[in-house]
Amino acid sequence: MKITKILGGLLSLSLFMSCNFTEEIHLNGDGSGKMSIHFDGSQLMSLAGEEMGQTTEKAVDSTLAFKDFLLEHKDSISRLSAEQQARLRRLEPFSMRMVMEPEEKTMLFDLFRDFDRVDAVNDAFNVFQDASAFGPSASPDGAALSPDQATEVRYTFGANRFERRVEIVDSVLFQKSVDSLQGAEMFLSGSTYTLKYHFPKRVKSTTLDGATFSADGRTLIYEVGFLDWIKDPSSLDLEVVLED
Repeated sequence: MKITKILGGLLSLSLFMSCNFTEEIHLNGDGSGKMSIHFDGSQLMSLAGEEMGQTTEKAVDSTLAFKDFLLEHKDSISRLSAEQQARLRRLEPFSMRMVMEPEEKTMLFDLFRDFDRVDAVNDAFNVFQDASAFGPSASPDGAALSPDQATEVRYTFGANRFERRVEIVDSVLFQKSVDSLQGAEMFLSGSTYTLKYHFPKRVKSTTLDGATFSADGRTLIYEVGFLDWIKDPSSLDLEVVLED
């Protein structure tokens, strides 16, 4: 079996097995910056240990620029529905680095992009779900996209104030997503979702109880259980006020 197919199969399990996500933002004073969604699925590698041992493929360490990917497949994309095309166009500003070392049982994904305004990168986790469907040999046939999302995350920054807010845009789909996790609690109990935000000034205050900070007070770190976050997306809503 091709290692890229194994990689894709493992990532599709990531929402149902032990995994760790980190949502990281580097924010500059003018509102520009960089966002990354890091996925560490190394624990999943043990689930495919035997299959990994049988493959003759080399380790994967590649970066996919979605702007180039979408340009290369523009003819195929033009035949998709307007909704599917819009979903794919969201990926255009992003790149994804994929690293898998079968012998070391390491699997890492990093979806990242630069931005001029942080409100341009709303809903990055849902974008990650769409991006994760594409590997080195993927083609945009529409079927690879994840189901419609039930939530949307929005970020704002201005006047020394940063906010992250989530909205449930489809309550029926959201409840179905929560219900689908029944029986998966054992696998997800060790999974985490972490916020790691780097600000241009020292943090004066935040609405997140239990958040930790770097020595210079400019980096905020907050971790919750992945299952808790899926059930209550607003658990990562926050407001941060920076010093003048």
